[in-house]
Amino acid sequence: MSASEKTPRVRERSTDSPRENPQIIQAEAPQPALASLFSRRKKKDPEEIATQPSVYDDPKLAPYFQPHPKYENLHRFDPEFKWTWAEEKPLIRKIDWKVTIWAALAFFALDLDRSNISQANTDNFLEDMGMNTNDYNLGQTLFKTAFLLAELPSQLIPAQMCLWSIASAAQFWLNSRASFLALRVIIGVLQGGFIPDVILYLSYFFKSDELPLRLAIFWTANRLTDVISPLIAYGVLHMRGTHGRAGWRWLFLIEGLITLIIGVWSIFQMAPSPTQTKAWWRPKGWFSDHEEKIMVNRILRDDPSKGDMHNRQAITPKLLWKSLCDYDLWPIYAIGVTFGIPPSPSDQYLTLTLRGLGFDTFNSNLLSIPAQIGTTINMLLLTYISVKINQRAYLGLFVQFWFLPCLIALAVLPESTPRWGSFALVTVILSYPSPHPMQVGWCSSNSNTVRTRTVSAALYNMMVQVQAIIASNIYRDDDKPLYRRGNRVLIGINCLNVVLYVFAKSYYTWRNKKRDEIWDRMTPDEKEEYLNTTTDQGNKRLDFRFAS
Repeated sequence: MSASEKTPRVRERSTDSPRENPQIIQAEAPQPALASLFSRRKKKDPEEIATQPSVYDDPKLAPYFQPHPKYENLHRFDPEFKWTWAEEKPLIRKIDWKVTIWAALAFFALDLDRSNISQANTDNFLEDMGMNTNDYNLGQTLFKTAFLLAELPSQLIPAQMCLWSIASAAQFWLNSRASFLALRVIIGVLQGGFIPDVILYLSYFFKSDELPLRLAIFWTANRLTDVISPLIAYGVLHMRGTHGRAGWRWLFLIEGLITLIIGVWSIFQMAPSPTQTKAWWRPKGWFSDHEEKIMVNRILRDDPSKGDMHNRQAITPKLLWKSLCDYDLWPIYAIGVTFGIPPSPSDQYLTLTLRGLGFDTFNSNLLSIPAQIGTTINMLLLTYISVKINQRAYLGLFVQFWFLPCLIALAVLPESTPRWGSFALVTVILSYPSPHPMQVGWCSSNSNTVRTRTVSAALYNMMVQVQAIIASNIYRDDDKPLYRRGNRVLIGINCLNVVLYVFAKSYYTWRNKKRDEIWDRMTPDEKEEYLNTTTDQGNKRLDFRFAS
């Protein structure tokens, strides 16, 4: 669409839309800020109307998509409200600064405290504690199990951050295998639920086509932590011997205090919703009344299901069970169990592997950085491409084929391989483009109700934690140093993942085709009657189409 056009160009709603209705047209949405870095599209006319046509423009359909009476932003909902690109684009940038940047820093805090064990390993942590790699595996397994069991959202993000930071800092005083295992469980319990909570929080502010790239930024913080943490460790581990303490003890203490500061800041930084940003320390709030109206109406016009319930409404056991039984999300959950297993042991054992190759404590930390930079860049590119071409399963397949030759090489290369060759191979496999943010957005898109979206984010992440538990036990002490048996297992899982992605693509394509056949046979009156009388909810509605 050229910048000179004054009327929004409209197109038939994509079959991958979160709220599908073949009778509804939708204005071409603005590109997310990150996507614009890669685009050559001409700038839109600032005075052009940015309000997207939606179900609210059809008097016959609008009554069936009204927000819940207890929806926290209801006072800003106005289906007649219009705004321009000149008003929307600066607002999105403001939301990014207030919300996306905070989410990224919060994830940095989480990952700093859950992954610093890797840097501690370079400073003879296991030897100092009288443990071996099987004990390390057990600690990681207990941590991830606790993380999994506590995964349902609690909506207590700042409190969680402060508590897990204190527990992480307490590792300074570790004195036995039992204390190590106990603190891994405590940290896991306190960190569980954080990720789905933040994903749900981001969905309050961003549309369905904007969320995947924000999630990519969110997980970029996770990867950048693996760049920053070794740099911190490089300095802190030189403190070995200070007050008679090992360097890894100072590492746990200092990084715990850093994340505690971020947790305290988060208490004052977070706002409950787009229209609840005022507080005694922030009397003017973040947004004007006009900006709040734009935020609320752009979100609901994109996906009316986001007004289905209050954002502090509890998920009852009945609603939880209903979400668990939503079999249409099971293909994504199945992918979540195994998609990331092939590179995980190499990642978990990276610093131990580098020490085993003959690199010292400090070089081992620095040499872990290139893979993290590579995977960060590739993850952003993959997520951008998924938004651009509106595909997910095919890109997930691409990632699995990235792993396969590397895993075969790990399984057959001789022990005499030069250490820099081994380093290069591990760096390549760990530089993979992670499909995780893309798949979180995929799960959200295929939920279509706040209730399901809340639970599905948690369930998907629980599956990812099951994945991490499995991955933590593939490399065993009796299989080192080359882990031939473990690498053969990884090749088998890699092949299974190919089958899962093909199945997911086929399943959602089939489901959409069947619904198209039913919907297209219905007359306009029958469609109206369906909307007026149906008890179908969320992604079970005939007017909904799955993303694939």
